[in-house]
Amino acid sequence: MNLSSSLENKVFRLIGAVGDQLGVETYVVGGYVRDLILNRPSKDIDFVCVGSGIALAQAVAKALGPNVHVTIFKSFGTAQIRYEDMDLEFVGARKESYRSDSRKPIVEDGTLADDQKRRDFTMNALAISLNEKTFGELIDPFDGLADMKKKTIRTPLDPVITFSDDPLRMMRAIRFASQLSYDIEPDTYEAITTQAERINIVSQERVTDELNKIILSPVPSYGFKLLFQSGLLKIFFPELVALHGVEYIGNKAHKDNFFHTLQVLDNVSVMSYDLWLRWAAILHDIAKPATKRFDKNHGWTFHGHEDKGARMVPGIFRRMKLPMNEKMEFVQKLVRLHLRPIPLVKEEVTDSAIRRLLFDAGEDTDALMKLCRADVTSKNNEKVSRIQKNFDIVEQKMAEVEAKDQLRSFQPPVTGDEIMKMYNVPPSRIIGDIKEQIREAILEGEIRNNREEALALLKKIAQEKGLVQQSQR
Repeated sequence: MNLSSSLENKVFRLIGAVGDQLGVETYVVGGYVRDLILNRPSKDIDFVCVGSGIALAQAVAKALGPNVHVTIFKSFGTAQIRYEDMDLEFVGARKESYRSDSRKPIVEDGTLADDQKRRDFTMNALAISLNEKTFGELIDPFDGLADMKKKTIRTPLDPVITFSDDPLRMMRAIRFASQLSYDIEPDTYEAITTQAERINIVSQERVTDELNKIILSPVPSYGFKLLFQSGLLKIFFPELVALHGVEYIGNKAHKDNFFHTLQVLDNVSVMSYDLWLRWAAILHDIAKPATKRFDKNHGWTFHGHEDKGARMVPGIFRRMKLPMNEKMEFVQKLVRLHLRPIPLVKEEVTDSAIRRLLFDAGEDTDALMKLCRADVTSKNNEKVSRIQKNFDIVEQKMAEVEAKDQLRSFQPPVTGDEIMKMYNVPPSRIIGDIKEQIREAILEGEIRNNREEALALLKKIAQEKGLVQQSQR
């Protein structure tokens, strides 16, 4: 097969010509070739030459123009050029061998065939020649193209050795399956199950990077089911696996919270590509195993799982090497609040209850409502429709109250510093008490969320507490 017509960008011809000048075989390889065949856009392009990748990159940069810079990673034998909107990476063909206690290979110079053998999957072992005589020719020694037509992920060599050598490839296999809706070839999948424990030699950062890509795939539950069934998930995410299973006492059972969580994740994924909202879906019921109780009158209960779950979020983020910043706080907030909108469907609900939720959710109110809608996973379509209509009512009530009170981005109408200056009071508990009284008055609807009414209430509170304004002294 010749793919020259697909290599439209002039950079491919230029790199091939430079390779010819240097007398080295030059190829575009790996993920770019895969994505080219799948018609998926890609700006990260890997080039392999049978020789020095660094020397090729330096010559290519010179040919591209005086302002093109080469970044050299000498210890890795690679070089990178940022050109227009593309990242071009160059390396010499290599062969690799591994020690049992590390996923870092022993690298030696090799041929293109050696380089293709070290690739993780047949679809990533494809190469296209860039030299003038063979420009566009596809080199496919492991039938990767046939595997792609069958939507199958398979390793070029023995999968047990492939995964034992570099266990991160197990995560990558599942990530590609989830992203592309491919099957993993049976022997390849079996090798993942037998080599799962080897994932322990991979850094958590690398595992989490692949996990996040699974979470962002079109139907992430598919990837999670593969992780679960293979045994990988229990190794690095035991809290999620603990949700699996159904317990009966008499004829009373609870739902399988693992598969419920995956359905919530899929539901959220239809609504949003936001990684952290998807993480909130994954963690919203994470504390159910710890809070599970049986009541002979009410059956199974999980009282307080939202609060305990919120307390679990920082520990999970820390262990998973996820960011300990506002992203974590966003997920923690949604886990804590995910049950709060449910009681608001009642007709007699007060504006005060709406105000409190708007105040607590703030700018994340819309994300919270997405999570709440996604949390409806009943197979009874009539019930689902009824609950979703109730959420429509809740959101309408929220919009009405928000229009009046503007609580999503609530800022105190009177600050603590202002109170201290106005009444010459040092930092003390009394300042916090006054601010709390003003906030409660706003949330209860006793005053509107504006400075004029807040100052009037402040004056009244201050008189009750025996405080005197500076101007009156």
